[in-house]
Amino acid sequence: MTEETPGFEEKPDVPAEAAQTPDDAAQAESADTAGSAPAGDANQDVALTAQLDQVRTALGERTADLQRLQAEYQNYRRRVERDRVSVKEIAAANLLTELLPVLDDIGRAREHGELVGGFKSVAESLETVAAKLGLQQFGKEGEPFDPTIHEALMHSYAPDVTETTCVAILQPGYRIGERTIRPARVAVAEPQPGKAASEDDAKASDEESGGPEEG
Repeated sequence: MTEETPGFEEKPDVPAEAAQTPDDAAQAESADTAGSAPAGDANQDVALTAQLDQVRTALGERTADLQRLQAEYQNYRRRVERDRVSVKEIAAANLLTELLPVLDDIGRAREHGELVGGFKSVAESLETVAAKLGLQQFGKEGEPFDPTIHEALMHSYAPDVTETTCVAILQPGYRIGERTIRPARVAVAEPQPGKAASEDDAKASDEESGGPEEG
């Protein structure tokens, strides 16, 4: 007959997981969550950075598009304004070109002292209107000959000029702004060939001798 020890009972083996209390399980879950949190935050930061880069790229593209549109609009405005001024000048030039013979007659009458009475008032009114439309007269005796604005109708030599010079204005020139609608018709004089050669020889002699002698 087997003897039993009073007060001692054998307990069955319990797995370690089953032996954990509810508090132990909560602490273990909290530890697992804490261990996985840094990895999740890093992934989120990478995603946000990528989205931010996309937004910055899109903003840069839209900004460049806006700047390009602004530049094109400014160029368009300048082109329209330039064309408007050009059309206005062409229209005025066409009108005033037809009036140039009348203005020439007025100028000749003034030179001969025939611009008097009512004819003088009408002539001055016409000249005032032409000036308001932008008509400018040019061409003066003694100015250097410029083939872009002068038309030489007469040619001669003169001892008192050092370059081709307008010595007489046969018909004044007219322009509107930078547009020449008629060149000045002039008589020109050039330096005498012998004088020019003498001046060149004198200049060459001075250069060889080191300059003109001082008295």
